[in-house]
Amino acid sequence: MALEGILVLTILFICLVLFITEWVRVDVVALMVMSSLAILGLVSPAEAISGFSNPAVITVWAMFVVSEGLARVGIADQIGRQVLRVAGHSEVRMIVIFMIVAGVLSAFMNNIGVAALMLPVVVDVARRTGVAPSRLLMPLAYGTLLGGLMTLIGTPPNLLASIALQEAGEESFRFFDFAFIGVPILLAGTIFVALAGRHLLPKADTLRTARSQRDLRAEYGLQERIFALRVSADSILAGKTIAESGLASVAELMIIAVTRADRPIVLPRPGTVLRSGDILLAQGRFDRFEQLRSWSTLTIEREAPVLYERLLANVQLSELVVAENAPLIGEPLRHRIFRERFGVNVMAIRRENLIRRTRLAEMVIAAGDRLLVQGSPQALEKLGEAAAFTQIKPVTYADMHEKYQLDERLFVLHVPDEAPLIGTTLAENRLGDAFDFRLLALFRKGEVLESPASEEYIQAGDLLLIQGRESDLDVLRGLQQLERLHDVSPYLSVFEQGELDLIEATLHPHGKLVGKQVEELQFDERYQIKVAAIWRGGRPYRTGLGTMKLEPGDGLLFLGPKANLARLNDYEDLILLNPVYTEPIDTRRAPLAATLMLMVIVSVLTGFMPIYTAAVAAATLMIITGCLSIEQAHRAIDWRAIFLIAGMLPLGAAMQQSGAAAYVANGVLHLFGSWGPWPVIVGLYVVTALGALVLPAVALVLIMAPIALTISGELGISSHTVMMTVAIAATSLASPVSHPANTLIMGPGGYRFTDYLKLGIPLTLVVFTVTALLLPIFWPL
Repeated sequence: MALEGILVLTILFICLVLFITEWVRVDVVALMVMSSLAILGLVSPAEAISGFSNPAVITVWAMFVVSEGLARVGIADQIGRQVLRVAGHSEVRMIVIFMIVAGVLSAFMNNIGVAALMLPVVVDVARRTGVAPSRLLMPLAYGTLLGGLMTLIGTPPNLLASIALQEAGEESFRFFDFAFIGVPILLAGTIFVALAGRHLLPKADTLRTARSQRDLRAEYGLQERIFALRVSADSILAGKTIAESGLASVAELMIIAVTRADRPIVLPRPGTVLRSGDILLAQGRFDRFEQLRSWSTLTIEREAPVLYERLLANVQLSELVVAENAPLIGEPLRHRIFRERFGVNVMAIRRENLIRRTRLAEMVIAAGDRLLVQGSPQALEKLGEAAAFTQIKPVTYADMHEKYQLDERLFVLHVPDEAPLIGTTLAENRLGDAFDFRLLALFRKGEVLESPASEEYIQAGDLLLIQGRESDLDVLRGLQQLERLHDVSPYLSVFEQGELDLIEATLHPHGKLVGKQVEELQFDERYQIKVAAIWRGGRPYRTGLGTMKLEPGDGLLFLGPKANLARLNDYEDLILLNPVYTEPIDTRRAPLAATLMLMVIVSVLTGFMPIYTAAVAAATLMIITGCLSIEQAHRAIDWRAIFLIAGMLPLGAAMQQSGAAAYVANGVLHLFGSWGPWPVIVGLYVVTALGALVLPAVALVLIMAPIALTISGELGISSHTVMMTVAIAATSLASPVSHPANTLIMGPGGYRFTDYLKLGIPLTLVVFTVTALLLPIFWPL
């Protein structure tokens, strides 16, 4: 094999590694492939960028727009009503109808769009009938994937297989060529799932079912986290705002409502002033709240300077400069983690003329920041070897007083006898988490324990040298004065009487929320609603949500007034599972949208115009006629998929021109060729199906297409047969991450990875069996 072939296979190998490991986004990998091929001269510059004008790319983005237009005119709502009328309460009938409906829609719409379109419909039907959503959502996803095998536009791999034939000088697939095998596959798959496969789905008693507001609170475990607190007449919190009280920032409580004079103020703003007698309906962990309040039993001693001078006899101060490539950059300071990693306490941060002495956890570390740290000589010496810092400069006590004025922020807490904290570790009682306190030393029976470990137990009589603000202890005392009410039920009326609603949502597969922290999205500021819980990996998370980074398949539970929640209907990056509407959906353009879709089909069948021209025309008319706006059309396009296809298309040309495709094909022929052409096709199917578990289907088809065409040429068999094999085998059913339709239903269905394997593997065998029986009949060699 020539050098060009070796280079192409090297690029392919690197590409596969990046796809599997997900170190780089798939669309970026495709652009890297395109650039590398052009730079190394493996394809011409014109060939490198030709993917962006390829008919497959144009057709795919146009069909994204057409699919979105069909969704916007309320077709899903109409489908849901008809399904409920026909299926009744039978789980088997619902599975059959949802799979057939999703399959038929996916034959003419993008299957990811169909999954997003049908998801709230399925959840709504499940809620009305009492069937667990996860008994229906996985069959829905599989219905979209199998239905996509019925037509040329059903799924991008079908289009790419057809384009590959056309570029090889062969006749491309016609619109319904895939139906000869695709329709039997959909029917066989539906029958299998409805009769046998449904028994492999998770049982109903372990699933998340969402029917009423009470059910939602129960399934997310909110009921056990909701309690009521009364502001006493002599409370120092009276007259303070919620922000000043520390209830949210310190105690990590979400204030659901404030009841005042028997009238609730739902989701009060941080500036709401508390009054004596207010009843606070709060959500959070009461045990942590009690641990926090136990700090108010400690007393302040007035000997901080003396004890600090004793501490300085054993420790030293230094100023560290954060390096340009330090792993700390972009992350907030976590005192306990920093101390355990480097063995020192951070006492202040200096950035140019800004000096931060308190609330350091709110400051994101940047290159060039100067950190004032305290630690033992041994710990400071080790810092000289750390690549995270470029300078380590000793600081005297006088420098600390002059530059940082820290001595005035030192105080000593005394642990009295019978204090609730006695016998707990420093990690358990969350010292520093709430107020950014730094425990500089612990004095016990005349001994000094500098930078005590998190596992150190607190004992009666201990003196804790703290750096922080004494005024924060007043907040603790205010929290201690709050009285917990034993009966919370009267205050839950904000849910039962419609003052507040709960809705579920999942991340849209084309959205931009993955990887973002919840607090970045500012739902409370933009919509005056709260994220009450996140469902991930089969369990709910209810605390520390602000800093959680969203992942594909996450389910989000929103809390707020109905009118505010209704505004999420236009939030493009979310799919609402139980949306609330303040006005009915306008379905007047539904017949028009369906007509435009029919126009695409008829145009292609009659040969009046190519499919990419028909798709672009239909998408344009969808916008002109008001089925969707141009902004909605832009958002509907999955640009990641577009760049993936356009960037990977030149690789196929490079594999053929360099001889790399022939080299790989000869390897396959060497293994299976002696047994005849059909075993070779079976081997091609198996290799493609295994690749579909870890690679995007689009990229997989673009990689396998030149290999399959070379094999067909070497064996002298029909190229249509091998390309049909590749297109069908690229349908992955056994992994939640192999296709966005599978990922989309993971959170709402409460599925785990093994649930996909239990049903996906047997269904894959069913698809293989049907293909093996029908391929020789409709696509002979």
